[in-house]
Amino acid sequence: MTGPAGRHVTFGEADMTEHLNRLGRTAPDLYACVDPARARAWARLAEAGDFKDDFGADGAGGRGSSYIRAQGRNLAARAQGIHHLLSLVPARTDRRPAVVVDVLGGDGLVRRVADARGLTGLSVLTCDASPYMVGAAWAAHCPALVQRADRLLLRDGSVDAVLVAYGSHHIAAEDRAELAHEAYRVLRPGGVLLLHDFLVGSPMETWFQDVVDPYSRTGHAFDHFSREEMWGYLTKAGFESGEVTEMADPYVATAATAGEAELELGRYLLDMYGLAAIKRRHPADAARRTVELAKTIFRDRRADGSLEAFSAAYDPSARTWTCTLPRTAVLAIGRKTS
Repeated sequence: MTGPAGRHVTFGEADMTEHLNRLGRTAPDLYACVDPARARAWARLAEAGDFKDDFGADGAGGRGSSYIRAQGRNLAARAQGIHHLLSLVPARTDRRPAVVVDVLGGDGLVRRVADARGLTGLSVLTCDASPYMVGAAWAAHCPALVQRADRLLLRDGSVDAVLVAYGSHHIAAEDRAELAHEAYRVLRPGGVLLLHDFLVGSPMETWFQDVVDPYSRTGHAFDHFSREEMWGYLTKAGFESGEVTEMADPYVATAATAGEAELELGRYLLDMYGLAAIKRRHPADAARRTVELAKTIFRDRRADGSLEAFSAAYDPSARTWTCTLPRTAVLAIGRKTS
């Protein structure tokens, strides 16, 4: 596979075999869901193909290093939304942990949030198309596998939930229907597909177009979703029931003072999206400029017509301030019943 700067990304059949062996030793329940022949066959094709890895190492032209740094400095930044998504995973009737395939798992953020919040009854397999991200997930003690979202390397009817979140717009429009079909294939009866993103015309799309695309080292020209598009994927894939709804998914940061919490949000967004051009142009106050940009963009209209905007709240028991940037995500839930 070839990285964004033309550098070879060393990942192929031998690497997949190593990942599978490690997964078998570390998480036998997750390994049992994988189809090894399917995995090795895909790895042979991937090794011979051309892959632009936006989430490779910063030094290789990606923004993966800064992304990992952002999660390390503020694990709770997106924890509210992640917690809600995981709450929708159905419990198994045999009391075994529900297997969740985190398709766009990056460095294992979803699993780490689940552990930090004490969410039990879940066994999360972190997956990503980026070998660099999967390596980072293993380094964070998260069982992980390299795979594409539209070509799942799992057995038919083997998992309880397929989570596609925090980057679904990176999946090319022509591959999204196949993603839904693949999710249906690998789900057990009673399982769910959770497809999460942000709507066309939403503040999040504005953020990507006006800030991330011009200021990130990798750019960010991707198509977001409509409700009708998401519903079409569910019905065409064969899901027997489902819905398309919205959910709160804010960014948060906490510190001893309101000013420091606000700056922490700015630092998080700088690293999260690899806004290298802002850092170069404003080295002394890049975090301040970033959060001020975000405050002008993340303004959501509530159902009653009022405006939800940036806020700061003091917790006297913890003696800390929490600053919040509101975001509203769209969520398609597909349920497999047969």
